[in-house]
Formats: sequence, structure tokens, C-alpha cells
Amino acid sequence: MGEIKLYRRRYIPDETVYLKDDEILSFKENRIVTKWKVLRQRTDFTHGFSCYFIDEGFKISKFIDGKDKLVYWYCDIIDTHIEGDAYFFNDLLIDIIVYENGSVKVADLDEIAAALREDILDKETAARAMERADRLLKIIYSGNFSKYTKYINEVL
Repeated sequence: MGEIKLYRRRYIPDETVYLKDDEILSFKENRIVTKWKVLRQRTDFTHGFSCYFIDEGFKISKFIDGKDKLVYWYCDIIDTHIEGDAYFFNDLLIDIIVYENGSVKVADLDEIAAALREDILDKETAARAMERADRLLKIIYSGNFSKYTKYINEVL
């Protein structure tokens, strides 16, 4: 196997971005941990770490500010497609944000509705995204989220 290349595919807006600056910290068959800096400068966070849970269909990211403090945990619902050494992570629009105080926000449900209406996503993909979001929310609410965040915290 050659050098692993990571790509983020978004549906809204329609774009595929080569994550050339992401550093792979850990690579297991079904889990990849990366370190990254923001693609575009922001004031709320500057860098972070992500763990792609390929078989489970989500990516959990630790967003960090310029003072190395946790801003929040950001969870993307994803599909993964592998072509040789290239990993394409398709963002399935639904996001879950977990704040340090334990509060949870589900974001971008309007985007998945728009994607269905505009035939950007098929019904099966949208249903898979909702099932994965539901499963992740159950993990968070049951107090088992640390089983997933530990893979990032272990590399810090």
C-alpha cells in the first residue's frame, strides 16, 4: 500500500477537497486518526483532531482554539469509499455537536431535507444518514461517547 490520501466530499456545496495537509496519526483497518489545521482562517477554532470510524459511518472531531482549549466535539455522519490508497469521506449532511458541558446540538437537518427535495441524495443514502445519526445520539445520551473520543485523546 502506498501513501494514504484523504478526501472530503460534500454535497452542499458540491465539492471534493484533497486533505493534503492532514497528518495521519493512527491508521487501523477501520479507523483513521488525523491532526489538521483549518482550511480557511476562523476565529472560533484553529485546528483539531479527527477520528474516522469507517465501519460505523461517522467522523468525530475535536475542535481546538488558538489557546489549545476544546471548543466542542463535532461529529459528521459519513459514507466512506476507498479507491486504492484514496479514502473518500462523503459528508452525509447531518452533524452532531457535543459541547464540553455535555449539551448536544443536531445541525443541518435542513440540508438533508433540501438534498432529498433536489435529488442530490437518494432516499436510501438519506435513510442511512438518519440511522447513523440516531445510533450516534444514542451513544452520546447513554454516556458512552468517551469510547469514541478516547482514540483522539490517546494520541494527544
